[in-house]
Amino acid sequence: MKKIIQWIVVILLIVFIFWLGQWFGSKKVNQSILSNSLIVREIAELASLEVQGNASIKRSNVDNSGGWWDNLSKVLAENTVWVTVPYTAKYGVNIDDKNFTVTLKEKRVVIQLPAPALLSYELRLNQMETANKKGWLMFSDDETYTDVQKKLYETSREQLKQNNIYIEQSKEKIRQIIGNYYKPLGYEVEVKFGNEPGKVLKLD
Repeated sequence: MKKIIQWIVVILLIVFIFWLGQWFGSKKVNQSILSNSLIVREIAELASLEVQGNASIKRSNVDNSGGWWDNLSKVLAENTVWVTVPYTAKYGVNIDDKNFTVTLKEKRVVIQLPAPALLSYELRLNQMETANKKGWLMFSDDETYTDVQKKLYETSREQLKQNNIYIEQSKEKIRQIIGNYYKPLGYEVEVKFGNEPGKVLKLD
């Protein structure tokens, strides 16, 4: 609910800025509106990218080599576990005063932001699906599932941290939302993430 209210406030601010742009037309726009870093910071932090998917893992004590020992192990002592869990991950920017600036250069606003990163990751364990295959001498062991779940969380989270596709999608979402904020004022926007070169959003 809190985030919805924040988005409503941001939308109202954008509408207000659009109205000002229409009112002043080609006149010089109030500099405090253009360089209002508090609003830009709020927009950037709210523009998080949420992704959902399934994380899966398989653990087995057999190697499927096809040898006689492998086949015997499958019959007597196999312990193979599959676990699939839906996840929700959020990407965005974690802003502080040291990694965030808003500067004006003639008809361009230059915004420096930290590089987007994985902000949160949650496994929806209430929707977990499991399967197992056991040999004659093996019995159910809840600790095995607990250990597999822990390993699944660690490996899948690390994979998502390194997922460049989602990171690039997060950058683009932030650029577009900030660009929409300044567009009614007739200003180009250049957004820089970390040490990367900036990308200029041209006016239509």
